[in-house]
Amino acid sequence: MIRMLLRVLGHEYAQPVRRAVALMTATALVEGLSYALLVPVLRALFGSTPEDAWPWLVAFGAAVAVYAVLRYVSDRSGFLAGTTLLRGTYHRLGDHLARLPIGWYDSGRLGEVSVLASRGVLQAMSVIAHLLAPFISACVTPLTIVAVMLAFNWQMGLAALAAVPIVAAIQMRTGRSMAATDTERHERDHEATGRVIEYLQAQPVLRAGGRTAERFRVLDDSLQEVQRASRRTALSALPGVVGLALAVQTMFTVVLALGAYLALGGDIGAAEILAILVLAARCADPLLSLSDIGGKLRGARYELARLEAVLRTEPLPEPAEPIQPVRHDLEFESVAFRQGDRTVIDNASLSVPEGQRLAVVGPSGAGKSTLLQLIARFYDVNAGAVRVGGVDVRAVNTEALMAQIAIVFQDVYLFDGTIEENVRLGRPDADEAEVRAAATAARLDEVIERLPGGWAANVGEGGALLSGGERQRVSIARALLKNAPIVLLDEVTSALDPVNEAAVHEGIERLMAGRTVVMVAHRMRTVQRADHVVFLDGGRIVEKGTHDELLRRGGRYADFWNAGRCGVITLPTDEDGNAVEPSKVDGSVLS
Repeated sequence: MIRMLLRVLGHEYAQPVRRAVALMTATALVEGLSYALLVPVLRALFGSTPEDAWPWLVAFGAAVAVYAVLRYVSDRSGFLAGTTLLRGTYHRLGDHLARLPIGWYDSGRLGEVSVLASRGVLQAMSVIAHLLAPFISACVTPLTIVAVMLAFNWQMGLAALAAVPIVAAIQMRTGRSMAATDTERHERDHEATGRVIEYLQAQPVLRAGGRTAERFRVLDDSLQEVQRASRRTALSALPGVVGLALAVQTMFTVVLALGAYLALGGDIGAAEILAILVLAARCADPLLSLSDIGGKLRGARYELARLEAVLRTEPLPEPAEPIQPVRHDLEFESVAFRQGDRTVIDNASLSVPEGQRLAVVGPSGAGKSTLLQLIARFYDVNAGAVRVGGVDVRAVNTEALMAQIAIVFQDVYLFDGTIEENVRLGRPDADEAEVRAAATAARLDEVIERLPGGWAANVGEGGALLSGGERQRVSIARALLKNAPIVLLDEVTSALDPVNEAAVHEGIERLMAGRTVVMVAHRMRTVQRADHVVFLDGGRIVEKGTHDELLRRGGRYADFWNAGRCGVITLPTDEDGNAVEPSKVDGSVLS
């Protein structure tokens, strides 16, 4: 367990852990040795001169005081080591998660990491703070007492020592028999947690479809599986608990019977027998606690194994000698990218000159968003190369690459904080004037003016207190504040109402001005303003050229364009081609 803990955290934490273990072991030894003083105390009390017990009582009191001090120091050392390990674990886990490929974060893994980062890490780190001391005490203190018994009477000491391999065998057998049921229970817990989250998130859909009762049965089935798995775990632990109790009680009975036999034969005095029986009884409590401690240690070991599996996941490699791009043009050279058995991008080659705009068009599932993610190096390509300024993105330091890129996603995530805090994520060191200018350019100032808290208004977890259009304006303001030379846009207006779309489109136009832009778009008027267009289907570039060229060819893009124009409401534009809000159009009919 300790080796796994240090393997997970790194050997720089070995010293505080070893110091805590050493103190806990010394404490357990002193506790066991202090009980040895009971023998002379009882011998004197039951002898002809009871007053001779006073020196031994003083020694016993001093030993108990030393034990109390050591117990305080060892417990404090354990807690300090536990908090140090906890802090180190969170830092290491957070740094590692930040370097893992985005593709690693599938829907199932998000819940798993969430549980691991909260309950799992706390349970794993509780080993040092809460479990190690009682476990060492349950092992070392009885062995010390047995050694004391051997010193006073070898026959009774050997009788007690015979229980040691039996107790060890029972613990090992219990651990092996419970391994499968523990794994099953953890899997059922994980599945039930996912079902609960799914049930809560799906409430609007379930209620609209009148399927709440049916969905509850699915959740109920999952919870019943947890109950059955927990019952199986308890039943598998029962033989070990009963066996341990029987072994301890048998040991005490044997020692009692042997002591009576030796006393009747005159080989040992009554005081010595009484003292040794007290010692044997004192062995029982820590040994019986091994069942409970063992179960908690197995749970902590399971969480440690999960944590180790995450930390062993290979992140994207960083270049040994990073190169800093000096230009901002983009190039795909024979790029292929696969996810599992599926080819998402297949032999794609294209280029975007510095300061120009590329629109990526195609049906759903064609690989458009993946194209943007490859530029930002959310994944590494399987073949070919993605270049920024003529430099392969794999040769650019991650921080340097992300400093060159501003990304606006279709689904905007805002952190639970104020609007200003979320905008400042683009550039935390920006002054107030720059933040306000970015907000005005994104037309976020209109949102801020009508919110009760203004800039200090809380957006809620994920931005839940703002509408979709308002979240997009925050995202655009964040990108404007970052002022990166390359902009990646992923369907930023596809789900917005006309008014918000007009505002967001205006902010996007300001964001794109003078920058290298790659945008995924379904809105055809957005595509019209691009310098280059590629039509992607099945991960392959089917057509590429300007908007007018592709229309004249009458190919897939032309069909897509014509289909997109049918029945689509478009907003009027001014002389510069910018969208005009309906409220500013006098007597206009949207077409």
